[in-house]
Amino acid sequence: MKKIIFGEVEISPSKIVCVGKNYRAHIAEMGGAGAGSEPAIFIKPNSAISFGEDEIVIPESFGLIHYEVELCMLIGDECSFVKEADAMTFVSAYCVGLDLTLRDMQSAAKKFGWPWTLSKGFNGSAPIGGFIPASKIPDPMALEILLKVNGDFRQRSNTSQMIFSPAKIISYISSYITLEAGDIVMTGTPEGVGPLYNGDSVIAEIEPCPSLQLRILRT
Repeated sequence: MKKIIFGEVEISPSKIVCVGKNYRAHIAEMGGAGAGSEPAIFIKPNSAISFGEDEIVIPESFGLIHYEVELCMLIGDECSFVKEADAMTFVSAYCVGLDLTLRDMQSAAKKFGWPWTLSKGFNGSAPIGGFIPASKIPDPMALEILLKVNGDFRQRSNTSQMIFSPAKIISYISSYITLEAGDIVMTGTPEGVGPLYNGDSVIAEIEPCPSLQLRILRT
């Protein structure tokens, strides 16, 4: 299993739980009907994890790939049926991450009402940067969120634009799925998503988290 390092501890996340449709401008650019009354949840497997400075190798046969920059939370302790007021006590750290998406495959899945598992959970589809202790971010809904491709800004927003707060997300997920220590929760992407091509260099930033840098290789 893929392992992550936080401080001096090595952790193998059992899963990455992701939120879709959590920024209204992104919903609009994708032609969505609007946000639901609860977060839209999907899961990436441990094998989706990749790291900064990695080359992300994606076969051309997979079709169009899109970037989606997101604030990620590291769960510090197992939690189930957590109240929203207590939810953030279970977050031990934050990082910047990408939800890489096979857009052609996802569009086909939507058309037929199929799950998004392959389009969202393929190998390397969850690149993450270095973690920063949760204590360093007193308000996770007041962070500038940026993504550049080949030096050009593609996404530029603020986590204040989230529809569902990090606390709401954790509380909601934990009502159905136990979050275990080491699990990663991705909180959704703002507007500006778009395609990546062979050789593209990507930099994702959410200060004060360490930046995430990677290169796309299509084979």
